[in-house]
Amino acid sequence: MLIGRRLERGRLEALLAEAREGRSEALVVRGEAGIGKSALLDDLASVADGMGVLRGVGIETEAELPFSGLHLLLHPFVDRLDVLPGQQAAAMRSVFGLAEVPVRDPFLVGAATLTLLSDLAARRPLLCLIDDAQWLDRASSDALLFAARRLHEDPIVMVFAVRDTAQPFLTPGIEVMRLDGLGRDSAVELLAECAPELTVPVRDRLLDEAGGNPLALIELSRVSRNGLVTPVGPLRIAGRVQDAFRAQLEELPAATRLLLLLAAADGTCELDVVLRAGVALGVSPVDLGPAEEARLVVTSADEIKFRHPLIRATVYQSAPHHQRIAVHGALARALSLVADSDRRSWHRAAAATGPDDEVAGELEHAAERARHRGGAVAVAVAYERAARLSTGQEDKAQRMVRAARSAYDAGRPEWATRLATEAAALTGRAAVVAEATYVRAQVAYESTSPAADAALALEGAMLITGSHPERAVSMLTEAVWAARDACAHDLVKEAVAQLETVRLPSDAALAPVVAALIGYGRHADGDFGAAVVPMRALVEAVRAGIVRAGTVRDFVERVIAGFMGLLTADDVAATDVLESLAADVRADGSLGWLPYVLEPLAIGRLLLGDFRGARADLAQGISLASDIGMDMQVTVLKAIAVWLAAVVGDAAECRTLAGEVREHAALHPTNAALASWGVGLLDLAEGRFEQALDGFEEACGGPARHDLLIRAVPDHVEAAIRTGRADLARRHLPALTAWAGHNDVGKALELRCQALLTDGDQAERHYRAALRLLPDRPYDVARTRLAYGGWLRRQRRRSEARAALAQAEVTFAKLGAARWAERARTELTALGDRPVAHAQADDPLQRLTPQELQVVRLAAAGYSNREIAARLYLSPRTVGHHLYRAYPKIGVTRRMELAKLGL
Repeated sequence: MLIGRRLERGRLEALLAEAREGRSEALVVRGEAGIGKSALLDDLASVADGMGVLRGVGIETEAELPFSGLHLLLHPFVDRLDVLPGQQAAAMRSVFGLAEVPVRDPFLVGAATLTLLSDLAARRPLLCLIDDAQWLDRASSDALLFAARRLHEDPIVMVFAVRDTAQPFLTPGIEVMRLDGLGRDSAVELLAECAPELTVPVRDRLLDEAGGNPLALIELSRVSRNGLVTPVGPLRIAGRVQDAFRAQLEELPAATRLLLLLAAADGTCELDVVLRAGVALGVSPVDLGPAEEARLVVTSADEIKFRHPLIRATVYQSAPHHQRIAVHGALARALSLVADSDRRSWHRAAAATGPDDEVAGELEHAAERARHRGGAVAVAVAYERAARLSTGQEDKAQRMVRAARSAYDAGRPEWATRLATEAAALTGRAAVVAEATYVRAQVAYESTSPAADAALALEGAMLITGSHPERAVSMLTEAVWAARDACAHDLVKEAVAQLETVRLPSDAALAPVVAALIGYGRHADGDFGAAVVPMRALVEAVRAGIVRAGTVRDFVERVIAGFMGLLTADDVAATDVLESLAADVRADGSLGWLPYVLEPLAIGRLLLGDFRGARADLAQGISLASDIGMDMQVTVLKAIAVWLAAVVGDAAECRTLAGEVREHAALHPTNAALASWGVGLLDLAEGRFEQALDGFEEACGGPARHDLLIRAVPDHVEAAIRTGRADLARRHLPALTAWAGHNDVGKALELRCQALLTDGDQAERHYRAALRLLPDRPYDVARTRLAYGGWLRRQRRRSEARAALAQAEVTFAKLGAARWAERARTELTALGDRPVAHAQADDPLQRLTPQELQVVRLAAAGYSNREIAARLYLSPRTVGHHLYRAYPKIGVTRRMELAKLGL
């Protein structure tokens, strides 16, 4: 029975109760070394009756080995990998060393971990305990935390014990329980139990020194029996505990300490490896005896286990440097199997006393093996160490820049910048300096601003435009698109000018991309005529497979193609391209890319009037981006969600999201302008025309006015007309007219504006012409019918007005555009009509949450729960739960009935 932990035990046991009821829970137990985290986990495991218990632990010396922590936790279940979806199974086989298949996206391993845990919990509730999580390798911690955040309806509890360290271990999205020291009474009780013979003065001294830390109380009470408690000043808890362990170690024979050092230096503590290395250093198995008698370690047939992680740390840190070098060298020689290549390389590196090209080469191979398994942090660590062991400056620079790229890929921006800066300072080779500058550019996007990203990417590209044109195009693509986000038109122009100098092979697949980006530069300047042809050509190139559509290769180019289609009002083609890319990304398991696809895809759905689909895309995109730490992409997606919330009439959501987006307005003016358009739409729908006009002025008159916001001009015109400002209504119309000259959608929107600005037969001709050009745009059709119906009412053509307004109301209701439906009903009321309930407006799909809608759509398409889970990065049980909740909302009882809904 634990002493003094009644509340903490109650909280943890409540998690078990939740799991037994079929609900997932995750918790982080945080505290200083020795505070009782491990004991609390042991206690929880002891009361998990009827549950499966998985235990894992982070090992500091294995932090460079990718997925070592995950392997320790899940390797007993490798026979269950066949139950995983194809890409997930392949990823897990790769990280477990069972197959030579590269892991394209490390987050796919997180999805596979989620599915495997869900499968293990299908038979009985599961308790998953991870001790010393702060020492997990980054690849394992990312996978486990991803799974913990996305478990919802599975009987699983995940508890992470995290020690306070100088480098914080972050666990966003998971509840934290802080474990503090024991109260005085509980500390006295613990001392009375473990050392009843202590005198009161010694006991009081220990109580003061330990500060309620249970391990400190236990270990200090042991050494106090030998008179080792002295009146020294207060130390950190870990220091006091380590001093106690150090005192015990000093009593051991030298040979025993050497064997313990071998075990501490090799994270796996494999007994045969430690003993083989020990023979080379003149020690034998007999020398382990004193350590076992002192209860510092426990040995089994295959491993040496330290009683507490701090004992391992104390053993290693107390050893002199020359002895550590000798131990690592002996361990490297003892590891002869091919499977031990990475461990051997790291031991050789730890034993190196100066530059060593042979060891550096081994570490480079280890880095590439880690890349193959998807462990970006491990790749960066290995390349950095290889660089520092390299004798030649050029080899050192090349390895350092590769380390920088991997650090960026791992989400470690400060480390990536430091490595990239160092790499550039080591060499004058243009390719290396350019790559280092590119890494710094990509870091700058979030750490400084998109404009800083664009400037640095342009700087890097200019170094290699002639020598490495395809890589230069990648950097210039970054420059153009980051400058677009920053509304930095001067940088767009510079990057486009540089693109015009690139000389690609005549058959290069990138040629349409370069032409489209140059076209975008013209578009940003308002020269729409010169822009449309190359921008739309990229869309067609992707659809025709010239830019390798059908795979996730050329991902950036295909996303840009989608944007190009949206910017030129080729919305149907753009959405087709993006839907295809989203399908490929999901099938490939590259969930780290999915939020970037869902951004333009949601915009395309909004423009086509598929508000439900856009809502589902945005919900998934925001959820995924939040779970994998893509903070800026969360902001981008929220900016789009502002527009959606405005159209469907969710005023509170609209204004809340807009406030969050505007916090980043200085760095991301495009997002802020999109949010202003959304808030303006809400004000317009609710009749606050002056406020709406202010929002539209910001959107239509700002630096992003020639981007997607060109479509906000009709709203600006309507708000200005409603406020009696016909002069102001014409302010931005020339830009819309120029853009509309190259697409039917734009022409229809312009015609609606002209109808609002004119009277008589000419206005009617404009309305009718606009409606003829908008057959596949239900929202824009309804907006035009609403305006036309209002005009007809004012012309006293009541029957025609009633028909137009009724159609508008029904369409708005079906789309879920509640405020606009109310506007249409207000117009009908002005005709003397009473509100009528329209059967076709009562769409049951509107009752579904975004995730329920996604699940229902995939189920209607014939996918199984397991297949749906793989595409949405959920557990199969959570998918089943969503279907269970959705069926009564939409009036079905069986899966086969979903096909009737026309999804």
